Amino acid sequence: MKKEVRSADAPAAIGPYSQAVSAGGFVFVSGQLPTGLDGKLVAGGSRSNPSAASETSRRSWKLRAWASATWSDTVYMTDLSQFPEMNEVYARHFKAPCPARATVEVAGLPKGALIEIDAIADGSS
Repeated sequence: MKKEVRSADAPAAIGPYSQAVSAGGFVFVSGQLPTGLDGKLVAGGSRSNPSAASETSRRSWKLRAWASATWSDTVYMTDLSQFPEMNEVYARHFKAPCPARATVEVAGLPKGALIEIDAIADGSS
């Protein structure tokens, strides 16, 4: 049975979707942008001086508000040349066994973000 999951530790959805949904023992977390709880972009860079590391750090912290076990996630980036910077910060937030992960370059993201991360987590813990 599908059930909506809400967390006060993550911003509200910015569209007609749930923050997360649990089903079949898993939690499916919607894409997380580098925003504060008020929904405003809080990235540590600007379009002229973007910071993938800052955005990755912010999003990784928010994802950990959802679950703590067995992760799979997708990182969407608008500039894969910043992959090493993102990867370095990601490694500081997730220790072995690390999540399964895919990284995809996209043309743009909501609110002008540089990175968005969605996730699937084990909801049984």
